[in-house]
Amino acid sequence: MTVHINKVHHVKTISRVARELGEDEDWLFEIAIGMEVEDGVIWVYDTSEDGEMAFTDFGIENLIDLIKIHKDDPTIMARRST
Repeated sequence: MTVHINKVHHVKTISRVARELGEDEDWLFEIAIGMEVEDGVIWVYDTSEDGEMAFTDFGIENLIDLIKIHKDDPTIMARRST
């Protein structure tokens, strides 16, 4: 019998990641919304109705790559919203 053991022992909320990276949280949310669990993003829920996006270390690395891509080509957001 194989037992799956999750190797992720912590995540950081988008609020904390935004603060650590010096980026706007709303902007980070917009570029990260397309990320999947495989990319290192999860949703964390507490007693409120809303969840909060959170990232594994791998997810933060992927998010940093997305930040660079969006800063290199700011028109990506405009093209995606049309």
